[in-house]
Amino acid sequence: MQSRGLFGKRLLSIDERVREVPPPDVNQVLVRVRACGVCGTDINFVRDWADQPMPLGHEISAEVVDVGPHVTHVRPGDSVIVEDCTMCGVCADCKSGQPQFCRHMFDLDGQPGLGDYMLLRYNSLDKYEGLDHAAACLTEPLAVSLTSVLNAQIPLGGSVVVLGPGPLGLMSARVAKLRGAGYVAITGLAADTPREQARLQAAARMGCDDVFEIGKHDMEAEIKRRFPQGVDRVIVSSPPESLSDALRIIKFGGIITFYGLHFGGRSRVEIDVNELIFRKITLVPTFAEPAIHFPLALRLLREGLVDARTLVTHQFSLDQTRDIMQSIIDGSQGIIKAVMVAGP
Repeated sequence: MQSRGLFGKRLLSIDERVREVPPPDVNQVLVRVRACGVCGTDINFVRDWADQPMPLGHEISAEVVDVGPHVTHVRPGDSVIVEDCTMCGVCADCKSGQPQFCRHMFDLDGQPGLGDYMLLRYNSLDKYEGLDHAAACLTEPLAVSLTSVLNAQIPLGGSVVVLGPGPLGLMSARVAKLRGAGYVAITGLAADTPREQARLQAAARMGCDDVFEIGKHDMEAEIKRRFPQGVDRVIVSSPPESLSDALRIIKFGGIITFYGLHFGGRSRVEIDVNELIFRKITLVPTFAEPAIHFPLALRLLREGLVDARTLVTHQFSLDQTRDIMQSIIDGSQGIIKAVMVAGP
């Protein structure tokens, strides 16, 4: 069987490659991609990545086509979420209840989710029902947001500021509310493009109490007016340089979790370590690998506790990928989350 797939690097250089997909081995499953979300990491690749083209797409919902003879938990026709990185389950960290430290993970083996078919190990799949494919592919990014909120250890009724109103930031804000935060604000670029307008408008629907536009609001002053000592927690979804903003609004003893990346040379940040020590501030990087919290993320989506309809604003075909990524980069459309949906 042949399968198309997309690979990309900077300057929106996107190649379509065709590869042969063999029948599944004894522990493998052949799936057809039904939907795949465009992640900020994909945008980083096609905007900034200078090395060899990277496989695009890892927020994947799919349909089982065929299974190997030892696979029993899924069968052809089942709807499944594809985990981009799966814990091995047998290393010392996995068996000690610390799978987040697993270094023997199963991955996608270079297969792009923005494509037709994938051949995967059986334990990289999470079966689901009760969601359409476009909504279901939010499982992976929602699990990232879940991890960031859990890492933040938000106190009941606590105050939280999320930096960055992209899909991950919006979901982090919503989950922070579900987790018991009494106040959640989100910050973003000024609403001067359709993209930023759509994202900031969605913030209220995701439970945010305040929305601050950088350049139009003095975010630090607004926060300090409400919370003179600073907020309990900051979640940084925006690029790494935003850590300096987080440090200005965090309270003594607060926690900052962060997962914003940059592949274009702006990943280094100067931080005053003395300030961290004397103010007892904790920095917690969030890298949701291997896949954790997928069952919980699926339940939140299925029960509408996180509203996929607010987030998935654009659906497109595989052939339209370059145009949709260009629109995400330049902000010319009101895109919150764009999802590639395969034809019938």
